[in-house]
Amino acid sequence: MSEFSLYPAIDMRGGKCVRLLQGDYNQETVYGDSPFEMAKQFAEAGAKWIHMVDLDGAKAGERVNHQHVVRVANELDVSVQIGGGIRNEEDVAFYLKEGVNRVILGSAAISNPEFVIKMLRKYGSQIAIGIDARNGYVATEGWLNTSEIKASELAEKLGNEGAETFIFTDISKDGTLKGPNTEAIGEIAGLTGKNVIASGGVSSLDDLAALKADHRGIGGAIIGKALYTGRFTLQEALEKVK
Repeated sequence: MSEFSLYPAIDMRGGKCVRLLQGDYNQETVYGDSPFEMAKQFAEAGAKWIHMVDLDGAKAGERVNHQHVVRVANELDVSVQIGGGIRNEEDVAFYLKEGVNRVILGSAAISNPEFVIKMLRKYGSQIAIGIDARNGYVATEGWLNTSEIKASELAEKLGNEGAETFIFTDISKDGTLKGPNTEAIGEIAGLTGKNVIASGGVSSLDDLAALKADHRGIGGAIIGKALYTGRFTLQEALEKVK
């Protein structure tokens, strides 16, 4: 099993760093005017990865905040993964050509599975699958809809098609600081044997320790609100999971 990685999150809307509560665009808090400066702080604190989300892009169905992502990938010594508004191969190729390490495909896994499988076969480990779940079922289109497909079934299917990394978000936990759904995340890690990254709900260093200690091999955690609200620093988090 590879090391447990931390992914400080930068959610971008209108060119700023924001956090939404449970994906609700009406419940937004702005935490910084510059995604690049935020990423730079994380990199200086020791981050190896930055998790970036184009919220405008997710809503519009096309890239909107890509210039910030490209700048981080090119100017900072960190690996970058990006999600939001990536709907076609042109978007995937654009980001990978611009130095982004991993492109996250989410809603497309349900709406256009042929495309996702094609991207997995072509780009392999540079594609991550974002699975957002509500009560165990996959939610799509910026969480507005819930599908009939179980998160675990989708992960197993795409793992068999070549997916190496999954980002699992339990929507009920996201932005709530109530602790991650370690059980559901561990289930997918155990089922697929792949790199499964926990997203949503991390509120304490103990949450990170519990994810890392899970015997099914969870690969990492995305941390957002807990960092922005000062629950702990990135240095403390990195120290905790070392």
